[in-house]
Amino acid sequence: MRAWAVASPAPIASGPLRRADRDVPAPGPGELLVRVLACGVCRTDLHVAEGDLPVHLPGVTPGHEIVGAVVAAGPGAAHAVGERVGVAWLRGTCGACRFCRRGAENLCPGSVYTGWDAHGGYAEFALAVDAYAYRLPEGLDDVRAAPLLCAGIIGYRALRRAAPPPGGRLGIWGFGGSAHLAAQIALAEGAEVHVFTRGAAARELARDLGASFAGDSFDTGPAPLDAAIIFAPAGALVPAALERLERGGTLAIAGIHLSDVPSLDYQRHLFQERQVRSVTSNTRADGEEFLALASRLDVAVTTRPYPLDEADRALADLAADRFTGAAVLVP
Repeated sequence: MRAWAVASPAPIASGPLRRADRDVPAPGPGELLVRVLACGVCRTDLHVAEGDLPVHLPGVTPGHEIVGAVVAAGPGAAHAVGERVGVAWLRGTCGACRFCRRGAENLCPGSVYTGWDAHGGYAEFALAVDAYAYRLPEGLDDVRAAPLLCAGIIGYRALRRAAPPPGGRLGIWGFGGSAHLAAQIALAEGAEVHVFTRGAAARELARDLGASFAGDSFDTGPAPLDAAIIFAPAGALVPAALERLERGGTLAIAGIHLSDVPSLDYQRHLFQERQVRSVTSNTRADGEEFLALASRLDVAVTTRPYPLDEADRALADLAADRFTGAAVLVP
């Protein structure tokens, strides 16, 4: 089968992603073999390719926003051949640690991830763990559904971590695949959304979706914020976001990787019960809640399709902010 592999992590311009010819794998107990119908291109894939995240599987095939059709199922699998499923970032947890037992499986020390610990969806076929695959709502087509499986789910968890009050002002830094989905959920729930991002096209998309304000990353904004989310992997945005928070406001940082955060001034950035929260992966419950909500609200998913053979270009375009919304590979 056709696939892509991270030959050796390096800046994306140097070509760390290489074509590979691999055998179609066979599913083991509790596994599914899916034919990839669409696979979203996530910034985490870029972090894997460039080495921001340490190598877990040499030569890994990235991709963890997979919409696939089940073509074979191993013993004990519940999904049936022919069923359409979603395969996301969280691939497995131990199920027995103190975090799993209390419903916080996203914090499991033994957790493993699609496209990092196991080969992902930048390929014609992929293996999935049956218990971590999602049944997808009928109304979502393949390309539209793919970004929901990480960009959407992580954005949803970040929104819940930021916890804007009813009718409150939510600031969003960065406005790519994840942010433009989280913004729609926030707007549907009554928040006033203010977007801070460097791209003019992204600011235009934010306004089109209903943002009350869309400015540059370091603009002051029209009013203090009750909550904020940083989606861009830039630590320099942390003090900027905190300065714009109202008393008691919460900042959630959504990325798996962040550049260094500058020194914070207690009085300016944290006093008056302002707080910072990180976001680590997601639980399966997050995914199920979000997919049902996205289907019910009919969220608009802005996508840029690429053929599978141009996965390297898709990642390079993501790194250079050459499109708005989410890139999706279509075999």
